[in-house]
Parts: sequence; C-alpha cells; structure tokens
Amino acid sequence: MKQIKLKGKDLFDGSHFLGPGKVLIMDENGVVTGIVAENAAGEDVRELDGILCPGFINAHCHLELSHMKGAIPEKTGLPSFLTRVMEGRNNGHDQTDAIAAAEEAMWESGIAAVGDICNSPATIPQKRHQRLYYHTFVECMGFVDHAAPTRYNYSLEVLQAFREISGPGHSASIVPHAPYSVSKTLFGLLAQTPHNTPLTIHNQECQAENELYNSKTGDFLRFFSHFGMDTSGFQAPGVNSLEAYLPYFSHNKILLVHNTYTSASDIRFAQQQPLEIWWCFCPQANLYIEDRLPDIPLFREAGCNIALGTDSLASNHQLSVWEEIKTIRAHYPEIPLEELLQWGTTNGARALGIESRYGSFREGTQPGVVLINNEESKRII
Repeated sequence: MKQIKLKGKDLFDGSHFLGPGKVLIMDENGVVTGIVAENAAGEDVRELDGILCPGFINAHCHLELSHMKGAIPEKTGLPSFLTRVMEGRNNGHDQTDAIAAAEEAMWESGIAAVGDICNSPATIPQKRHQRLYYHTFVECMGFVDHAAPTRYNYSLEVLQAFREISGPGHSASIVPHAPYSVSKTLFGLLAQTPHNTPLTIHNQECQAENELYNSKTGDFLRFFSHFGMDTSGFQAPGVNSLEAYLPYFSHNKILLVHNTYTSASDIRFAQQQPLEIWWCFCPQANLYIEDRLPDIPLFREAGCNIALGTDSLASNHQLSVWEEIKTIRAHYPEIPLEELLQWGTTNGARALGIESRYGSFREGTQPGVVLINNEESKRII
C-alpha cells in the first residue's frame, strides 16, 4: 500500500508541537500510521513550508444561514441582529449554492468536522455527500409555554430527517436555541429526550439575556414586543440565565457557545453541575455582533474545556477556525499557539465525541492535514 510522508517546519499532533525533525506517515486513505524521526522515514518524504496540523474542528456553525453573508450590519447588538436574521432568513434567496460554497471554503481552510446548527432540513442535500463530518444540532425554540409541544414535535421531525442521512459522516441531536427563546416547558421536553447527545446552547451572548433572567428588563422585552410574543408567563428567577437552565441537563454533555457575558460565578456554578461542559468561543462573531470578546483568560484560569467555532456567515466574514485563532492571538497574545491549536483540533473533536477519528495524529485516526503558513491555513489532505 502506498504511503504518504509529510514533513513541515514543525508538526502539531493535536496536543503538542513535536519539532521540525518529525515525519507524518499515512496510508493512501489518509489514515495515520505513525510519526517518525526524519532519519527513519526513508525516501519520498514531501517537505512543506509551514506547520502541519490535524484538520480543524468547527464546533459551532450555522451553515443554513450562508446566504445571509453581508446582509446584516456589524456591531448592532444581539437583539437587533436576531431581528434581522428572523426577518431576512427567508428572503427568497436560493440557499443551495450558498451552502455548497460555504462548505467548500471550510474544506479549503482545513476544517474536517462541524457542529452545525439547523432549524430546517435545508442542509441535508449537502450533508449527504459527507465530504466533511457533521454533527447536526437541530435547534428547537419557543418562549411561550403552551406552544412547547408543537415546537418540540416539529423539531423532532427535522431531527428524524437528519438521522436518515446514512453513513459514518453524520450524527444529530435536538437542542435548545438559547435561554431567551426557550420556555420552561420546552426546556423540560428537551432534557427528557432519550439518546440525545451532545447538546448545545447559545449562552450569555449579550447582557440583555442576563437582564431578562435577573429582572425581566432589557432589550429582549422590545424584541419580544416587536414580534408580538406573549411574555406574561415568564417570571424572572432572579439569577443569571446559565444558573436557571443548566440544571435541566444533568448527566449529559453540553457545549455552551459564545459566553461573552459569562462571569466567574457562572463558571463556578457550571463546574458544580454533574455534566460534561465544553465552552465554545466564536470570537469573530462576538466582535461582529456585540463588539466584545469573552474574558477568555477567566476560563483558562478556571481550567475549563474550550473549543472553537465560527458561527455563521450572517455574523462572520469567513468560516475558518484558523482565523478565529488569529483573532484570539491578536487580543490575548499571552495564550500559547500550542494551546489554541488544541482548542481547534483535539478539544473540538472531544466536544463532538469524534476523537477516535478526528482532531489528532494518533495512529489509526483519519483527521485530514492542514498546512499553516504565512498566516494562512489550507488543506493538504
């Protein structure tokens, strides 16, 4: 069987930099068979100018919003952004070509697997190709309690459609959208769904979310009024949103996404819960919408599990995990590149439960290979 032998300026194996003297060896299908010293690699070693890295894991994306690229102004704040998404997502544009183009760009930038948020079956045709691995998070929402069964049953139908995609390159679960868009009854239904992991939720992306839960004040009241939503049944519990909803999901795995306004006390509360928690950052989307980043050093100091995502082309200029890493490096230069690459590879794979194949160059994995060079990333295999 033909072997593929690659040597870069350095080799990152998913956990550590191994130095410039190592050669990555794979079979013709891209399955890793070993990493050896250069003098033991034999002939036909392909030398590349850059860092070799496993394929990136985009732990949070909205592929179905790809047709909205450039449609929403930057830095409007989340309630205004959401209003424009809800009013413009069905604007008559053909989603098919935009979805295909967005996936192609993710592929070229070195993304190997995606945690993808879906509200409809729009991405099913593209996902059937299984070019990238997808875990589809079918997003369920509805802030009015009496509508919860209807909303839940609709999302179950969408979930079933995604679960009918056959093959090893896809899995799916049903998940809550965000604390400001899911009622107590709907949270309860989602929490009781069997065989449903991992979960994810948009968490504390704006200050208005915590204001809603602490005192039933803030910009979300205007958002609800704009869409004629009845909020009379919602009683503010007097705590931040995370403390109110997280106990629903004990004994599961959950990705908390954005975390832009998450505090040290929120993190401590989360760490006391009996479930596996991953904190996913999408820094470019945070800057696009709220013009603010999460306090990432706070999460590092607390020893949190961290992964990375891109959010959607409605809130980002590109879908590239490497560009997210560059953004973090620009704002927090003290964070080592090795650690950031861990977040974008091994950690993302563990968060999605696909570490046996993706996220590292361990023997037997098939993660894809990215070359990082001149501040760019591109797929090699």
